[in-house]
Amino acid sequence: MTDTLTVTVLGTGIMGAAMARNLLEAGHTVRAWNRTRAKADPLAADGAHVAGTPAEAVESADVVLTMLYDGPATLETMRAAAPALPRGAVWAQCTTSGIEDVAGLAAFAHDHGLRFYDAPVLGTRKPAEDGQLTVLAAGPADGRDTVTPVFDAVGARTVWTGEDGAAASATRLKLVANSWVLAATAAAGETLALARALDVDPDAFFGLIAGGPLDMGYLHAKARLILEEQLSPAQFAVKTAAKDAALIVRAGERNGARLDVAAASARRLERAAAQGHGDEDMAAAYFASFGDGPASTT
Repeated sequence: MTDTLTVTVLGTGIMGAAMARNLLEAGHTVRAWNRTRAKADPLAADGAHVAGTPAEAVESADVVLTMLYDGPATLETMRAAAPALPRGAVWAQCTTSGIEDVAGLAAFAHDHGLRFYDAPVLGTRKPAEDGQLTVLAAGPADGRDTVTPVFDAVGARTVWTGEDGAAASATRLKLVANSWVLAATAAAGETLALARALDVDPDAFFGLIAGGPLDMGYLHAKARLILEEQLSPAQFAVKTAAKDAALIVRAGERNGARLDVAAASARRLERAAAQGHGDEDMAAAYFASFGDGPASTT
């Protein structure tokens, strides 16, 4: 298998568009589709073929990469692509989905002769743009020579979790990692909200923990977005984080773990979205601490 491939990217939002550009930069032929075509059209200037339908997009693909909203949206899109899916192609399913959704996607792949890889990614807008994502992947060894150049183009590291994509081992690890990301983001926002409510200078807090075990770069990164009102463009949008939080809560419930912090984070994110912050960075969950409407940080 040559390292130069025809890769179809279905879903060109924040993450998918950046991944498509890195695939083009790596020398691959890229065919792209997005439900809202305006989000895919700019890729034409970078050399991608922008298709009008999923079926058109997957024609002659060596690899189909899906980066859509969730599992059901992914299955709907792949069903639309089904008439033109090349048998034997590799499908790298990069959407963050529910554990139970992965089995259904894998079954679809089996029915259509595709080699299925459960391959969610860790990272947000900037790592995606820089090709520095971490790919979490599970799938058969006999297709890895085809999919590895794709993972190498979009990520800095690939972590293999198994050989059966249907078992969702990569998705399970992704949900665990995202539970930490969401908890840390919620804690950062609530800490700043309490500092504001108690008239405490946030810098006094940062100075207090500086260099100690409670200090962390992620806290400063998210706090800066809030304090400097740099929540757009989003690194990871509130509405997408709310979806992931709900997936985490559901995964816990179905496997015997009560996740109170994740459930509270989901509610905060949903409240921030209802306040009008849905397309802003997930740090905007900060505003959920203040009434029912948008609030200033100052």
